[in-house]
Amino acid sequence: GPAAGLTAIVFAAVLQLQSYELFLCAVFIAGLTQLLLGILKAGFIADYIPTSVIEGMLAAIGITIILKQLPEAFGFHKQKWSELLDAEDGISFSFLNEAFHHIHYGVLLITLLGLAIIFFWQSSYAKKINKLPSGLVVVLVAVSGVLIYKYFYPHLELEQAHFVQIPIAKSLSEFGSHFLFPNLKGFTMPEVWIIGIEIAIVASIETLLSIEAIDKLDPHKNVTPTDVELRAQGIGNIANGLLGGMPITSVIVRSSANMNAGAKSKASAILHGVLLLICVVSIPHYLNWIPKAALAAILIATGYKLCNPSKFKQVLKVGGWSQFVPFMVTIIAVVATDLLKGVCMGLLVSIFYILKRNMHAPFYFQRSVYSTTQIIKIELAQVVSFLNKASIKAALDVLPAHTYLVLDASQNEYIDYDVIELIREFQEVKAQERHIQIAMIGFNIRYKLKQTITESELLSTLAYLDELPKRFAGNHQQLIQQLKQKME
Repeated sequence: GPAAGLTAIVFAAVLQLQSYELFLCAVFIAGLTQLLLGILKAGFIADYIPTSVIEGMLAAIGITIILKQLPEAFGFHKQKWSELLDAEDGISFSFLNEAFHHIHYGVLLITLLGLAIIFFWQSSYAKKINKLPSGLVVVLVAVSGVLIYKYFYPHLELEQAHFVQIPIAKSLSEFGSHFLFPNLKGFTMPEVWIIGIEIAIVASIETLLSIEAIDKLDPHKNVTPTDVELRAQGIGNIANGLLGGMPITSVIVRSSANMNAGAKSKASAILHGVLLLICVVSIPHYLNWIPKAALAAILIATGYKLCNPSKFKQVLKVGGWSQFVPFMVTIIAVVATDLLKGVCMGLLVSIFYILKRNMHAPFYFQRSVYSTTQIIKIELAQVVSFLNKASIKAALDVLPAHTYLVLDASQNEYIDYDVIELIREFQEVKAQERHIQIAMIGFNIRYKLKQTITESELLSTLAYLDELPKRFAGNHQQLIQQLKQKME
């Protein structure tokens, strides 16, 4: 089926169109749109996702994986477990009590054995034998366990619902009958185009988020070319639409499982697809022997790696509260809603902290006192945007009366129009009311700002002062040192 972020969209789209064949036209359109986005190099969007949000998304996916696999791991009734997770009144502890009284111990034993194998495989004791992927060993041991149950412990034997279930075609014609093809009438329907573009946007965003997260997980720190990924995925979805498949996206779970198995290149993804095709076509009978508990163990181990408790400590220790709060909001929101909504909530919180930091970032403030005369210098940063307006306004509002203000823009390359208007308003009204003399350095003439005193006039005013600065505070002393030298 589709990735988690697309599940609701696919379900709603099929219901709306009332035809899977019409829906396939939307998948084709989605692929075409993604291909166009890749050609237009829209993949740069991924570079603007904060690390705290990506880390939170990864941890949330890990928690979600574990929660979703608990029914398979314990042998619970899956439908009732879904009702529990989706309950409006919170978790029903009576149901939890009932669920734990209906554990299938045969299933649980396979799960625990699978987890033990996976974690043992990661230890130093397994160096000589861990060339085999741990997941493969778990599946082989689980199938062996099922046979042991059948012949020696019938009370632990698993029901059919606890096994992988793949349809078995008895002939090539029956296998071919499983394929559906698009109804070309769909390309003339506006609602099909709207659904196709919606799928493309959601799939592309989820892909870019996944790519950013996967690159962080990669021990070799390879960088995925986002535009190439969008183009490739677009071609894949075009083919899917033509052959009856559902839309695809990049998925963190499968990619991280691939990396955990030792994969180092895109050849592993291609081989993954080839092996799936061969297995489904040639050995579906044997695949149906695999207990779901074995796959649950593999996924739970993968989920634990994504939401390892050490990650929470690391984010708080390295990034502080400004990183930890968006991290936690993203986790809670993704688990409670879905990936896209959760990431959007995390981004909003992250933007709040960015705005808060910008309150102090656009300038350096320093003050020197010569006898009874104060010089205040505000040195503007390289880029001053409208986001910095509030902090600059706050700094100007607290300037004492009868002072000299030096506004230094010598290092600045861009000042937003809103900030220029703020400075002009301060010059024309508040500075005159408080008798503040303003000297401006480095401002572009296109801003048309008038200064009330030049730098040379400021130096002349200070020349008569024979007392050295009594007090000094600030980060940048260049202008004040020049003033001292000229005074001497």
